[in-house]
Amino acid sequence: MDAIALGIQPLTIASERTELATREGTHFIDLTEWIAGRVRRTGIEDGIALVRVLHTTAAIVVNENEPLLLEDFKALLERLAPAHVPYAHDDLARRRGSLLPEERSNGHSHARALLLGDSRQLEVAEGRVVLGRWQSILLVELDGPRTRTVTLTVIGHRR
Repeated sequence: MDAIALGIQPLTIASERTELATREGTHFIDLTEWIAGRVRRTGIEDGIALVRVLHTTAAIVVNENEPLLLEDFKALLERLAPAHVPYAHDDLARRRGSLLPEERSNGHSHARALLLGDSRQLEVAEGRVVLGRWQSILLVELDGPRTRTVTLTVIGHRR
């Protein structure tokens, strides 16, 4: 007997990516509506959504998109990984491997990204991303301005 005959719904997997241009060294872009719309389009009713940024100097966080909080967040990042202190990563004479002609000093951006993480997993229920009242999904640019690639993968059951 196969899975469908047993009443087991097959999993659906949908993936998408987008390119976003950031405007500042530290910049927050609200992805909530973009992700919500893409999840609705998949037709997946229950499952998980994974959102990732494909860069080592950017992050994905879930928090409130409130201007004063974001100002506080920038100040916190500066205290935790200051931009104007020496980082071994910025000593290009010692670095091996991943050097590009346009390389710039961005050790602080990598340190900040290590603290925040490149992805978030989100619950999908009744065809919608489950978020708390004040929660938003934010891309955090830590080394801008740049063009960033964000991916979304949704896995779950359709109705």
